[in-house]
Amino acid sequence: MCDMLSRNAFGRMTCRATMVFPRTLCEEPSQPRPMSIMLSCRSMIVAVSPVLATMTLLVGMEGGAAWAQTGGLSHSPAEIVKKYFELDQKGAKLDSMSFEALAPFRSWDTEPIWGKVIVIREFSVAEHHRDWEVVNRLEVVIPVTFEVIGSVYLETAGFFPEPSVEEIRVRVKSIKNRWRIIEPVLPPHVGQKRMINFVKEAWVKETEPAKRESLATLQSELRKAK
Repeated sequence: MCDMLSRNAFGRMTCRATMVFPRTLCEEPSQPRPMSIMLSCRSMIVAVSPVLATMTLLVGMEGGAAWAQTGGLSHSPAEIVKKYFELDQKGAKLDSMSFEALAPFRSWDTEPIWGKVIVIREFSVAEHHRDWEVVNRLEVVIPVTFEVIGSVYLETAGFFPEPSVEEIRVRVKSIKNRWRIIEPVLPPHVGQKRMINFVKEAWVKETEPAKRESLATLQSELRKAK
């Protein structure tokens, strides 16, 4: 029995772009994330190469010089938390190439096999240090709040509406003189509009009538979600 939506997007990269940021693991990496699913994720990205998809995620972020300083200790640790979830919201974890765009912000290389995607309306990061838990001058815990709409289950292409507010605490630590997110490792938190487009791309590429119908239903449910 095949799955409806591809989770190959969350698998570990088989090729890597050279990054200018040092990366240090704080723990042993989890198992690589190979996944078999109904639709190949590659079929969901319509007329856009993985490299261009990654570059698109960076549009609207700070310019080259500022970008090169991401995670520097002279910057607020809340800055990398905000940028990390901005990229996640734009669908960075929905494609194996764009997943690498998150590398400058995290301390881990791989993630577990996620069975669902959390669909969000928006998120907010506590940017003032008075709202943080300061462990020491090189480690802090920063609150992040998500306005959740519901969850998409990848194996069945099902949507479960569950409007709620999710509050998490993100631990950030200095690693080799750069701020890096240490924990938690969360499933994708993707914006509603991006998730709708992702499902639409899958529907366009799908050829089997039954699967197209399921994807069309999912797209409709995501559009109606409040």
